[in-house]
Amino acid sequence: MCFIFNGGNSCGVMRGEQDHEIQYCFPIQYCFPAINLSCIKGKRSSHEYNILYVFVSLLSAWTVFLNLLVIISISHFKKLHTPTNLIILSLAVADLLIGLVMPIEATRLIEMCWYFGDTFCGLYSIFMCMLLSASLSNLVLIAADRYVAVCHPLLYPQKITMTKTLISICLIWACSSTYNTSFVISNGYFDIPRKTHMCYGECSVLVGFAWIVTDMFMCFIIPCILIISLYLRIFYVVHQQVKVINTLMKGGKYINEATVRRKSESKAALTLGIIVTVYLLCWIPYYICSISPVSSTTINVLTWVLYINSGLNPMVYALFYPWFKKTV
Repeated sequence: MCFIFNGGNSCGVMRGEQDHEIQYCFPIQYCFPAINLSCIKGKRSSHEYNILYVFVSLLSAWTVFLNLLVIISISHFKKLHTPTNLIILSLAVADLLIGLVMPIEATRLIEMCWYFGDTFCGLYSIFMCMLLSASLSNLVLIAADRYVAVCHPLLYPQKITMTKTLISICLIWACSSTYNTSFVISNGYFDIPRKTHMCYGECSVLVGFAWIVTDMFMCFIIPCILIISLYLRIFYVVHQQVKVINTLMKGGKYINEATVRRKSESKAALTLGIIVTVYLLCWIPYYICSISPVSSTTINVLTWVLYINSGLNPMVYALFYPWFKKTV
């Protein structure tokens, strides 16, 4: 009995004698020998399956719930409508979407098979890359926002406005979408010759060396250099401000409102610096291993470390931001 699968991409008959030792993603024998056979499915015990799926389910629910709290808090309370919180809102949206698609990624990594067709695989690859690059771009915006607030506080109201921040956020999302769409299409994912070199049930993008180098500079090295440079400058200025404030307090001098505000801005910069540090600690091992000859298991573990980061950011808000505790 022949059947159409994924819009007519394959036609096959059920295998009469199936090897009990080898499991296939799609245990069928294709009608046309020119089409590749199904990918071999990874072997896991029932306990491993249960543990992994429970872990992913809890992580997905945790990430969605906490980021939804951040989104609702900032959206609902007008006092939180500030340029900095607008960028945090954008970051929370990216983390929320990552939490929503975690079950799909879990199916691919745990089952070691892709069951959703070639077209959706390409769209999914674009979507995930867009979310991850948008998250890093939001961190660059946060670093720039804190740099102006701490190092040039008198110019901050004129340079950083809600309108300019909103335009910047829209631009980074548009640029991330355009870049990652070009990235996937330029590497020939939707080309038919490329699909003939892959088994059925595989979802991966074959990236050329030139694109690997370009992507590393565009999506990791340059943003990280910007973030680290800005925060080093911020921490230096914060250190100098703390020394001045401590000197004034020890001398019994009056601390005016501007000084208190600078102290508050410094604390916010330090808090957001923790978010950036956690993010970079999650990303640096992944990029180092992605260009090194390591096992697929190591890459899969580091990939999930990236996803775990989306659930860690709201925890930083809850621990260090008084406004988050109040709004919750």
